[in-house]
Amino acid sequence: MRLRRLSGIARAYRNINRYSQILTVLFKYGFDGIVDRLNLGRYIERGARLLSRRQRKEVETLSNYERIRRVCEELGPTFVKMGQVLSTRPDLIPIELVEELAKLQDEVPPFPFAQARAIVEEELQAPLEEVFAAFAELPLAAASIAQVHRARLITGEDVAVKIQRPGVPKTIGEDLGILFQLAGLLERHIEEVRLYRPTMIVEEFARTIRKEINFNLEASHAERFARQFRGNPAIYVPRVFRHASTERLLTMEYIEGIKINDIALLEARGHDRALLAARGTELILEQVFIHGFFHADPHPANMFVLPGNVIGILDFGMMGHLDARDREHFTEVILAYVSRDVPRITDAVLKIVEFQQAPNRRRLERDIATFADLHLYKPLKEVRIGEILEDLIELVSRYRLRLPPDIFFMIKAMTQVEGIGLQLDPDFDITVKVRPFIKRLVAERLQPKQLLLRVCDATTALLGHLRDLPEGMGIALRQLREGKLQIGFEHRGLERLVSELNRSSNRLAFALIVAALVVGSSLLLAAEIGPSIFGLSVIGLLGFSLAGFLGLALLYFIIRSGVL
Repeated sequence: MRLRRLSGIARAYRNINRYSQILTVLFKYGFDGIVDRLNLGRYIERGARLLSRRQRKEVETLSNYERIRRVCEELGPTFVKMGQVLSTRPDLIPIELVEELAKLQDEVPPFPFAQARAIVEEELQAPLEEVFAAFAELPLAAASIAQVHRARLITGEDVAVKIQRPGVPKTIGEDLGILFQLAGLLERHIEEVRLYRPTMIVEEFARTIRKEINFNLEASHAERFARQFRGNPAIYVPRVFRHASTERLLTMEYIEGIKINDIALLEARGHDRALLAARGTELILEQVFIHGFFHADPHPANMFVLPGNVIGILDFGMMGHLDARDREHFTEVILAYVSRDVPRITDAVLKIVEFQQAPNRRRLERDIATFADLHLYKPLKEVRIGEILEDLIELVSRYRLRLPPDIFFMIKAMTQVEGIGLQLDPDFDITVKVRPFIKRLVAERLQPKQLLLRVCDATTALLGHLRDLPEGMGIALRQLREGKLQIGFEHRGLERLVSELNRSSNRLAFALIVAALVVGSSLLLAAEIGPSIFGLSVIGLLGFSLAGFLGLALLYFIIRSGVL
């Protein structure tokens, strides 16, 4: 029991130290106003405050968003990763901050080979030489979560071994706990930040980062992705070697190719750029519209061109999932857009997004009509899916509507692939490739079998609700009869009003006490009760003095608050 208590004290001490570090960095970059409003200034050492003030001139020329980026860079892996995740979510944060966070680099010095060897041997429960015939000491790449080494298995296969940095889960777990606490404080104390729902942002980031540090999940993603395209000669997915992979270790086949955006080298090797653009687009569209399981980060560093114009795909840490309903709703948006039906577009968009408060329908339709006019009347060759989807995100965020993460990742993936396609082939037109997939989805929706399945699903759901209705009503009536029925109300945006009412009632009570002292002291003076001086009651004089002091104090606090 004593050891457990000491462990808890040590953990709390570490958290306090990390709190102090985070708040000191915020103070250093000019966010002391936020620190003070959260009543956390006591965690910053006096020396750190003085040092930060001396450095203040260096950051005064930076914008607020540049300072936020610097804060992420200085606080390490968890904050760099959070900044990178947020740089892909313009529906959650201002676009200017998105652009600044996109500059965050995930390149850090590699950790020593001795540590890498120790992790490999600990994870595989065997000496490194029993599993690998060769293992490069210098990594191919090093990032905040892991680094990658080239190696060769005992069985002769060339592989890339991804090794998680020492202490990453522990560090991320502690930082996430602190981030949740800070997000809660921001929502409670800073009204202008509450609009962006910091706790929701931290929750979404926590889900993302926890998936990314579980390499077993990435291995499963790669195997599922490979099964989707089994037999397709246009794509190659590296093999996973499960016997040399764990939660902290991932061993995959090493492939060599040309980055898909290295135009000069592709030309020199005689690759067909137009064919590559078409294949890359068909690849992402098949993932999204047919399988509903797609690579959520298809940037050029994850796509390589192999001999025969084959596209090799790497890095399966970030994947998106779209169920049949999500795909159908997105198809409705596209069909309504093509038919130029603004009310129908609005209905389809509202089915996709999430919101706390329903938007003004008339204003939303008017803005969607403007959005459609902007894109619908261009020649087809000038239509850019990426521009359309980015404008749609901007429109959605303007109304404080939120895209589900997987819908956003799908939009991002399609935008990235279109950009790569245009680099490969300036005459590339993604709309030509989208049409067959949309037609296929529409045809499937109208098939008698699909219609019958929908009717059956809806009927089953309705019967389930009807079956549960008597039981639910019985429970509600029993609770009502026993006086146990409770109705919950949630207020939003009333914290400031409640605070002002509390402050006003406190001042009123204070003023009543002062008035009572004045009246009581007057009665004592008039009655000449108790000891006197110069013919005046001492108790009465003391009462008047106390009333005067309290009255001046009340006046001081009212003037200081700026509200008379």
